[in-house]
This record gives sequence, structure tokens and C-alpha cells, in this order.
Amino acid sequence: MTQQFAERATNVAPTGARNADLSDLIRILEDGQRRKLDVIAPASALRMREGNVHVEGVESLITEDGVTDVDGIYRPTALADEGISEKLRIPLAYLRRMRAENVPLLDENVNAWLGERPERRFMLRAFRGENGPGMPPAEGVARALLSDSYKLMDNLDMLLAALDGVQKSGHPTRITGCDLTDRRMYVRVESEAVAVQARSLLRGYRSPFDGRSGDELPMISAGFVITNSEVGDGAYTITPRAVIQVCRNGLTETKDVMRAVHYGGRQDQGVVSWSGQTQRKTLELITSKTTDAVRTFLSQDYVEAKVHEMEAAAGKTLDEPTKTIEHVTKTLSIGNEAKDMILAHFVRGGQMMAGGVMQAVTSTAQTLTDADQAAALEALAVPALMAAAAHG
Repeated sequence: MTQQFAERATNVAPTGARNADLSDLIRILEDGQRRKLDVIAPASALRMREGNVHVEGVESLITEDGVTDVDGIYRPTALADEGISEKLRIPLAYLRRMRAENVPLLDENVNAWLGERPERRFMLRAFRGENGPGMPPAEGVARALLSDSYKLMDNLDMLLAALDGVQKSGHPTRITGCDLTDRRMYVRVESEAVAVQARSLLRGYRSPFDGRSGDELPMISAGFVITNSEVGDGAYTITPRAVIQVCRNGLTETKDVMRAVHYGGRQDQGVVSWSGQTQRKTLELITSKTTDAVRTFLSQDYVEAKVHEMEAAAGKTLDEPTKTIEHVTKTLSIGNEAKDMILAHFVRGGQMMAGGVMQAVTSTAQTLTDADQAAALEALAVPALMAAAAHG
């Protein structure tokens, strides 16, 4: 399986994976857990200097494992900059321009707004940097600036709880790919034991990757995708996902999503650490919800009903496919680069009907290197089908 890993900075936990195996994802998440630092800090303890977040005057955490130093320098990711923009009400485009063109002005703006309400508290999610013995602390990474009531539901904990729920459901499944970005984790699960024929949906379609025919392999497998964000970019979710076997295109049904939000009560100042009881209750709930969701989404009746809904629209012939795709991409706010790729995939797929537009959207999603963009495009497959059928 193709794997791509990206380290964000020297001595900082890697956060990127695309189409990785489960074992590789867990390795990255374990490394991140080892280096993570979550702290509730007042605005008075935060300063921007040379474009980096400086934490000053926050009490260290002393445990049986040693002392966790909080004070230090943390380089913001693009997502952390988004959090700074939101929390301090600095327009994001302006913040990005200052970072690119005038860092001293960025420092001045951020510090001025932090100073307006020095008692206001934030949660800073970060990775600690690491250096060798006797060396000064390395620069870390500021991953996100969040509300002090943000509830920590880390990717590794959520993943293990979800996999426990999958096992308890009793369904035979396999993990077909994992993605990890600065924003979200995605784990795709499939059950070929739950598959339905979709001859009407796949009639005349051929894979744009190898030319195999949907008429010869008209099967759709049941599945779902587990997602979570550690940095405020979405809830923990389980979303049903259908997999078209002839081309491995996947499409998600977002209206049936199961979610758990990252919101809790205000937390004490200092380093954040879950109590064992709180963590256990949260993860037990995630396991239970996952088990229920899997039993629903991997039901033969559920998959057949969804296929039937799609087939009702997929057979609509398109008189002017190019104009239809133009309409669909504009309606769904799909950019020009992706629109051109969808049109090319539509032509190669050979299915000159509304269903061909859906297939082109999902096959295009497979080719994207950005996992967040790919997931967003998969979620638009069914809306694209309906928009294409309505436009004709």
C-alpha cells in the first residue's frame, strides 16, 4: 500500500500519513502522544516573538515520570494561525499576509490583542521539541489555540476505542487505508461480507484506472470511515461509506453520521491531564457508540436502501455533460482544478449519465494527495449525483 509520511519540523513528532497501514498510523500516533503538551494558559502567559508563540510563567507539571516543562518556544502551524485569528479576531488573510511579509507587525498585533484581556484563558495544544542531554530545549510546535473548555479526545485513544467497538460488533471487517493530517485522522473500514449488486448504478461504467467494467463486477461493499480531530477541526465521527469494487471508489453518506463532540467544562489552569475515571467513561461511550454504528452501517438492508436511492437518480441521461459538470461543481463549490479532473475522469469512465458524475467525483478523490480534500470530495459524491440528475 502506498505510504507517504511528512515530518513537520526537525525533532518534532511526525503528523502526516496518506493511505498508510494501521500499524504505521499507530506508530505515528504513539510518537505524538509521547511528545504532546496540552496546557491551559492565560493570555498574560502567551507572547508572539519573531512569529513564534512563547509560553512564559506557567507552572511545570511534576509527576512520577518527572517534570514537564511548559515554558518554551512553539512554532505555529497553519492551523494554529487559524486559531489565533479566530480567538483574537484578527482577519485570517491579514494574519497570513503579516506572517509572509512583516513578522514584526504580526508580533505587535497578536501581543496587543492578547494584552487587551490578560486574564482570558486558552488551551494550547503543542508538540514538545527534543534535544539531547545537556542541550537547551528544542523549539516545539504549536498545533492549535483553542477554548479552555475544549475536551481532549486524542486520536490514539479514540482509534483504539473504536476498534474495540468494531470487534464487539461481530462483523468481519478490514482496514483499507489510514490518513493523518494536521487537522484530522481518517481510518477507512470495509466489510466485503456485506455487499450488494448494483447493476443499474454501474451499467456502462469502466474504471478510469484500469478499464475494468462495472457490468462484469457490479458489486458495492459496505463500510464506514472513522474520523477525529485533536485540534478543533471537527468531532469524532463514524460515517457510512460505500466502496465500489470495480474501481475502489468510495463515497460517504454524511447525513447518517454518528458523532461525539469535543466540548466539556472549563478546566483548571496548567498542564492538562485526564483523570483515569473521566477518560475511561468517555472511551467506554465511544466503544459502545461505535458498536451500534457498525451494526447499523454494515446491515445488508441499510446498504441496499442506499443503493436503491442512488440508482433512482443515476440513470438520468445527460444531454450536455460538460455543462452539467460545470453546474454541479459550481453548485457544490468545487474548485476549477478539481472540476477539470472530474471532467477527465467522467470521460474515461464512459458512463454518460448522472451516475457517471458521481463516479468521476469519487475516482478524482482517490488521486488527491491531500487527505482532507479527498475526504471532503468523497462527501460530495451523493450531492453531485443528485445535482447532476436534477440538471440533466
